[in-house]
Amino acid sequence: MFEEFGIKKDMYELVNTCEEEVKEIFKKIDDISLQNSLKVIKAFQDYELSEVHFATTTGYGYNDIGRDVCEKIFASVLGSEDALVRNQFISGSHALNVTLFALLRPGDTLLSISGQPYDTLSEVIGIKENPSSLKAFGINYEQIDLVQDDFDYSKIEKCLKSKKIKVIEIQRSKGYSTRKSISIDKVSKVISFIKKIDKDVIVMVDNCYCEMVTLKEPTEVGADIMVGSLIKNLGGGIAPNGAYVAGRKDLIELVAERLTLPGEGREVGPSLGVNKSFLEGLYFAPSVVASSLKTAVLTSAVLEKLGYSVEPKWNDERVDIVQNIIFNDRDMLIKYCQGIQASSPVDSNAKPIPDDMPGYSDQVIMAAGAFTQGSSIELSCDGPLRPPYIAYQQGSLLYPYGKLAIMKTVSMLEK
Repeated sequence: MFEEFGIKKDMYELVNTCEEEVKEIFKKIDDISLQNSLKVIKAFQDYELSEVHFATTTGYGYNDIGRDVCEKIFASVLGSEDALVRNQFISGSHALNVTLFALLRPGDTLLSISGQPYDTLSEVIGIKENPSSLKAFGINYEQIDLVQDDFDYSKIEKCLKSKKIKVIEIQRSKGYSTRKSISIDKVSKVISFIKKIDKDVIVMVDNCYCEMVTLKEPTEVGADIMVGSLIKNLGGGIAPNGAYVAGRKDLIELVAERLTLPGEGREVGPSLGVNKSFLEGLYFAPSVVASSLKTAVLTSAVLEKLGYSVEPKWNDERVDIVQNIIFNDRDMLIKYCQGIQASSPVDSNAKPIPDDMPGYSDQVIMAAGAFTQGSSIELSCDGPLRPPYIAYQQGSLLYPYGKLAIMKTVSMLEK
């Protein structure tokens, strides 16, 4: 039966051998999942979640008690004062855009201390010209690159002491860069350093792909505000769209007024029946993130055994759900993504090819046979068609499906 699915016998045996070798890592992942599950169930019970909270609102969305309880639960799980959890956010990038425009005013300066942000923010910031960018509204942008995968403390200090910075942005996950993702310990350390120099600077963290990978989130270690997508970790593969912004209450109010309109803010915005999906997704999230991490660890072990360069290594500390395979070969990147697509439950007969995509400078290949379009908590793989030709793999709702996908994909890769 495995051979009928396209799995070669030697690859089946290799994957099972690697699975045995990584079982101690799997145990640690399960331990973290259990503790994060406790956070979730406690929040559900503390706010007395009831079936009445699954009712829908339409139109303006006034008096949506389910939406309000949902946001309180998310804030509790994330260790934040407040949270905005809305289906009106189209994506994580949209939520970042709304947050930046909410916090910054003409003449203010935005400083990224984790290098250039993800490609989809280039036109938001004005790195790439756009008449609707922050730059077009007179907002300045500066960036400080990482040094050996850590923050450049001397340049950060010099910058903060020489000028007024309104918002500091930290992107934890690597995006389409070749750097490593940033651990919560490094985030905690740099925030403490920043606040000693300027306690008023707003520290905003792009937390996409990182939620529930460890036991703490950025707002629990000093971040003022953080942003993430619900078709990634916290949506558990169930949320149909949406994103969250969590952090200080005063900042969340600003974001709410930018998402809707001044004077109405969070009081409007119909849930349109998604409260149940958002909450059920959060309920599943610790387990789904664990499945994604196990799939990533196994992928790393198997591909390294086959002689490919991987990052992180199978036994490295995990910061997010993303696994890189560095092919240094355009055709191999394409072939790997096609293998992931062929292993998917949806559109497995499709053959992804590189193409232009809105928000990206290079052509991108994307494999995503997902139940929700663009959902990267479901097993997916993508990458820009530029050297060193890295496949960025993430997700897997259930580990057994992730394991089967690895078996099939490496069988196709090694033909």
